[in-house]
Amino acid sequence: MKFEPKNPMREFEVGIDKKVIIRDCGTMHLQPDEQITFITDARNEYDVTRKDWGFYTTPSLNGRLKKFALRAVLVKNREDRFFVLLVEKGKEGLFQKYIDSESLKIICWMDSLESLKKLEERLE
Repeated sequence: MKFEPKNPMREFEVGIDKKVIIRDCGTMHLQPDEQITFITDARNEYDVTRKDWGFYTTPSLNGRLKKFALRAVLVKNREDRFFVLLVEKGKEGLFQKYIDSESLKIICWMDSLESLKKLEERLE
């Protein structure tokens, strides 16, 4: 693993109607089978694992991610771009405000066995 901090941080604007400044703090280089863990103020964890074929971008959606009080959700913006977002449990109200302010559409929550089975059935 190698972390390269960006000093100064690269700043860029995102958002369609409401603009927000994002600060790019650095670059993390992972070798296959290395993992990095991000931790929230509430001590909830989010892991990214590098494999030789790509990345596990989340822990299991209805297992470890749920255990760490993070909810995966698939959303779409007005430009037909799709994103998987992780919402901290208890912050769904803030998330809904974000969804409304950015005119995003929730396609499906992916945080329970029931919701994932429904998604699976749609694809069969």
